[in-house]
Amino acid sequence: MPGHNKDAKHPKFGHLPLSTSGPQDCALTGSHLLRTPYLNKGSAFTADERDTFKLSGLLPSNVQTLQQQVDRAYAQYSSRRDALAKNTFTTSLKEQNQVLYYRLIQDHLKEMFPVIYTPTEGDAIAEYSHLFRRPEGCFLNVFEQDKIESELGQWGEEEDVDVIVVSDGEQVCRVVLAQSAGVGDQGVGAILISVAKLAIYTLCAGIHPSRTLPVALDCGTDNHDLLNDDLYLGLRRPRVRGEEYDAFVDKFVQAARKRYPKAFIHFEDFGLANARRILDKYTPEIACFNDDVQGTGCVTLAAIMAALHVSKQEMKDVRVVMFGAGTAGTGIADQICDAIAVESGKSKEEARKQIWCVDKPGLLLQSQKENLTPAQHPYAKPDDDWSGKEHTSLLEVVKEVKPHILIGTSTKPKTFTKQVVQEMGAHVARPIIFPLSNPTRLHEADPKDVYEWTDGRALIATGSPFPPVEHNGARYEIAEANNSSTFPGIGLGA
Repeated sequence: MPGHNKDAKHPKFGHLPLSTSGPQDCALTGSHLLRTPYLNKGSAFTADERDTFKLSGLLPSNVQTLQQQVDRAYAQYSSRRDALAKNTFTTSLKEQNQVLYYRLIQDHLKEMFPVIYTPTEGDAIAEYSHLFRRPEGCFLNVFEQDKIESELGQWGEEEDVDVIVVSDGEQVCRVVLAQSAGVGDQGVGAILISVAKLAIYTLCAGIHPSRTLPVALDCGTDNHDLLNDDLYLGLRRPRVRGEEYDAFVDKFVQAARKRYPKAFIHFEDFGLANARRILDKYTPEIACFNDDVQGTGCVTLAAIMAALHVSKQEMKDVRVVMFGAGTAGTGIADQICDAIAVESGKSKEEARKQIWCVDKPGLLLQSQKENLTPAQHPYAKPDDDWSGKEHTSLLEVVKEVKPHILIGTSTKPKTFTKQVVQEMGAHVARPIIFPLSNPTRLHEADPKDVYEWTDGRALIATGSPFPPVEHNGARYEIAEANNSSTFPGIGLGA
């Protein structure tokens, strides 16, 4: 830019190696500039900029402010008929003008958050191949592993990427309604969950969007609907597993580490059999994080600590029933176990005795060992402790355990029934009840019902947004225990 002092530094952050201030150099001109969403300012290009960058004649005459652009974009957004249409609009806007996209959402964050993220992004993922317009992110093919390093290398030099979000798309069922076998497996559509997570990193942690990289590991899919869809954009074959899959993940990690040695890797929506295993393998080697295992546990533990403060109970004394012992459920259990151990001085083995995990077969028992995942094994109870006791239903487990805390990550709607909730409330003055499954249609209970069944005594947090509840003249704001409260800060810190 003419007259730009490239040596000028921000007074507070100028010492940082990536600090920039004021106008930035731009090598693009004309229509190429207008087609580059990171640099395009649209109608906000000034008269001088239009002359300098050869934009005269390519834009309407009136120069507008960013605020005027936001006002117009918000009116267009508001005219869209439903949440998915609004999601599609914001995606299109991002592909044209990134600054306008982030400013629009920042100005209307509470309203738009559930549209660009949970729960609407789940619907967009399910429709990815049908809504597709323009690719975003890096797509790696399990059958072209020799190309991984060069394909990752297209996104910049060593210092150019700070955060990588990667998904193989096997278990997006926490987001997408499971209507048939394998539908949680969204294959290549999972690139959108990586894209959405990175938008949250920018909005909530200020990480520059040009320094983030969404990645999809395309291993095929076991979703029959996708395999039979002529428009599906990923590999139309069953999912690759075993040694070939492990080699694929390892080559990605090693190539990412080599190419972007300071980048933080965020694993997202990996399958139940792989998520914890992959995290445990690479944690000693690289800065990495699994949102389903760790992020869900972190934000849920924070909500529990807040609830215990209200109920005047201590972590060391709690009894917890975890309904749904998949990746998210066992991740939450691990965080609670650590917190109990730290507060009480107990060993982790002793702390686990205060947590009961219930999954498809009912309460996890040691006799089921062959059918349990490594993450579930530590929470399996001795069969002798439950000899002669009913343990296949949630209600019977609640009757026996008398928990202070009931957490749902089952994706089984309406399973926290009136009987279950009232049985819990009969033994605990302030029952802590967290139906966390996403989206709202998969929640284990509606907060309105829980307040009614407990006469307003319950302390509730949900996994997706719910409107406030009126009960007996009191208004209750529903707390949202969403990972987005956690992972942006972790990424920024890393």
